[in-house]
Amino acid sequence: MAKTLYVCSQCGYETSKWMGRCPGCNAWNTFEEQEVLPQPKSRKAALDGQKTIRDSEIFRIDEIDTTDEIRYYTGVSELDRVLGGGIVKGSLVLLGGDPGIGKSTLLLQICEYLGKQLSILYVSGEESVRQLKLRAGRLGVNSGGLFVVSNTDIEAVANTIVAQKPDIVMIDSIQTMSLSALNSSPGSVTQVRECTNLLLRVAKGENIPIFIVGHVNKDGAIAGPKVLEHIVDAVLYFEGERSLSYRILRAVKNRYGSTNEIGVFEMRDTGLCEVTNPSMMLLSGRPEGVSGTCIACVMEGSRPILVDIQALAAKTSFGTPRRTAAGFDYNRMSLILAVLEKRAGYFFGNLDAYLNVVGGLRLDEPAADLPAAISLVSSLRDKAVPDGLVAFGEIGLAGEIRSVSHTAARIKEADRLGFTKCIVPAQSLKQISGLDKLGIEIIGVSNLKQAFAAWERQ
Repeated sequence: MAKTLYVCSQCGYETSKWMGRCPGCNAWNTFEEQEVLPQPKSRKAALDGQKTIRDSEIFRIDEIDTTDEIRYYTGVSELDRVLGGGIVKGSLVLLGGDPGIGKSTLLLQICEYLGKQLSILYVSGEESVRQLKLRAGRLGVNSGGLFVVSNTDIEAVANTIVAQKPDIVMIDSIQTMSLSALNSSPGSVTQVRECTNLLLRVAKGENIPIFIVGHVNKDGAIAGPKVLEHIVDAVLYFEGERSLSYRILRAVKNRYGSTNEIGVFEMRDTGLCEVTNPSMMLLSGRPEGVSGTCIACVMEGSRPILVDIQALAAKTSFGTPRRTAAGFDYNRMSLILAVLEKRAGYFFGNLDAYLNVVGGLRLDEPAADLPAAISLVSSLRDKAVPDGLVAFGEIGLAGEIRSVSHTAARIKEADRLGFTKCIVPAQSLKQISGLDKLGIEIIGVSNLKQAFAAWERQ
């Protein structure tokens, strides 16, 4: 008789009875009933110790030769930057993002460059081979090294990979793959976990890099168990609004490179195009002489990026003023408003406050505190910030401006784009040298009052 288990669709927690709240992840109403089939005799024999267990081969770390290890370049410099320099042999990369944001488009586009020298197996569980051909034709992909197959049986896919031994494999998507030994439906927690484990063994055993496309749930996390992100070597997320043409590729996990790098793309009719100068893209169409806007310089990995932070302070129509932040941390915005009231004397208690980062970029760096505060005060006083001014710095609870890293790189980027003045933390002036020859004026400030006085007298 088959056994019934209840499995959490969020974290994979298993229990013999249904529960309203999952003890593993504290999510509500996520348990799904699944029927567990009896184990095959061969598997039972292995569990009973009737099969011989092979010892693992041990290596000394200083005796392992890595001189012949190479990375495959994708032909897309923005993707290579996020991957840490290219595709590592035997790596398992998970690419996630909202529907229609460009995951499959990006993978199919790099096949045109990689297929000139390598053999690529593109496995689709969502489209037929004819549909793949139509999409490849629209993107201009017609490489002789690209082989496509439409199949959802992960065991058949694994056997094909082992038999054909392609240089690179792409699975689109992992939620459509299923293992026949499991009785659950494709996309369930158990199916996603076991299918990924099988692909991991193939990737490491055959030394073949595999890309996996993963769908996301309504919360923005990759659908399936959280252990899925622990299994793979790299996790890449596509960010951006579908209504906007710009996309940001961010690495949240990478065993072979930095997780601070981002890649910027623009979605066009012919597919995704690289944006080699993100600062110019984010500042295009910026209004001049308008209050409530300030330019910030933030670091994304080793790349300084200039972005426009806009604020709007308006009289509230309700008893409690409204606070809204887009692309900026809401709690950080509340902290800045409290410091402005307590330390600088600017009161927002009866005003609605809105903060927006133009271009769809999400700012997590504390260096964006000072330009956000300047834009809020600029909107409150209805006084425009000079168009040639850039600011960055962290705000403390005492109203002080604290230093940030990579000060010289930020100033050089602002000077390259033609800005004439830069407000920086006074402590950061000790970190910079040799910038006197630049055509930008550097103003050091120690607190909020000095910062506001610096841009008001310009």
